[in-house]
Amino acid sequence: MSTQPKTRTPKVTAPTARATRPAGLHVAVVGAGMAGVVCARTLVQAGHRVTLLEKSRGLGGRMSTRHTEFGGFDHGSQYFTVRDARFETALRSNATSVVRPWSASTVRVLDEFGHVLASAPPPTEPHFVASPGMNALVGLWAQPLAADTLTDTRVAQIERDALHPEQWQLRTEDSAGGQQVLGGFDRVVLAIPHPQVHDLLRASGLAPELRQALAPVHVAPCWTLMVAFPQAMQPGLPHLGPQWNAARSTHHRISWLARESSKPGRDPIERWTIQASPAWSTKHLEDDAERVKAKLLKGFAEITGIRATPTFAVAHRWRFAQTQTPLGKSHLFDKALGIGACGDWCLGHRVEDAFVSGLEMALELA
Repeated sequence: MSTQPKTRTPKVTAPTARATRPAGLHVAVVGAGMAGVVCARTLVQAGHRVTLLEKSRGLGGRMSTRHTEFGGFDHGSQYFTVRDARFETALRSNATSVVRPWSASTVRVLDEFGHVLASAPPPTEPHFVASPGMNALVGLWAQPLAADTLTDTRVAQIERDALHPEQWQLRTEDSAGGQQVLGGFDRVVLAIPHPQVHDLLRASGLAPELRQALAPVHVAPCWTLMVAFPQAMQPGLPHLGPQWNAARSTHHRISWLARESSKPGRDPIERWTIQASPAWSTKHLEDDAERVKAKLLKGFAEITGIRATPTFAVAHRWRFAQTQTPLGKSHLFDKALGIGACGDWCLGHRVEDAFVSGLEMALELA
């Protein structure tokens, strides 16, 4: 299992004169999800210097894993498939230690009462997960970037470097309110959700055409519920719930359920991740988390028949979860400014979409 890079205090970069700098670029990649890490790693492999910045304390974006005393929850991306040859090559060459096939029974489509509406045909492509959690894949690929990765660092503004106006500097903030300026960047890549790309560029007074290109993109939110039933591990108690391990649902609140303990390399304690539908999540986006938890628990009981009170139950809100209308191309890049944007929202909502977007962004710069 890979380790996450530790947060370090950023310092103001004092770049050397352009005439004496190495030929490689210095690139700031903002966002350390799949797209950002793939972009940064590819640029480093091409001989460029990269500073990776992430506003959260860990890496992964929606490939994050929530660790609890009852085991982990993949509360964002549930699994991934492989269609692009470059993604397959990357997985085979340096990710076999963490990638595992997941053959869970995802063949049922259920109504709000748990009745089977349709049995889906056998999957036409294998499903995979990272082990021991989905964040392990991003963490593994981020290892070569650890020395130049800043977590707990939110980029508030992009502006011309005070010492070398042909370069960029970033004004950043941490969770404690501390502010820093990082300078000396030849290029800036924003590997973050498209509304955050738009807002950062607008706050910086930059790239109106790039901002306009984001207008058609629509990404829906998702409320996710995580529940654990350690009592199911006690001797003499029957197995909780249905025999299937994952399902799509037409329930008016819930669209997906998965038994986390069915995934390879996971803790055996009975745990479920329940994801609300895009429509319901949008309608209840600003609801209190406790109210959302109660409503999703009720839907979970209706679908699975599990009416026991979970020992652990937490709701998490993803404001930008599933792409409904993608950009339609792998990335955006303003060549005159040297500012680009990438993410799964460019192509779709799959893990592989984020990989391809980050890769193509890096190839544009390399």
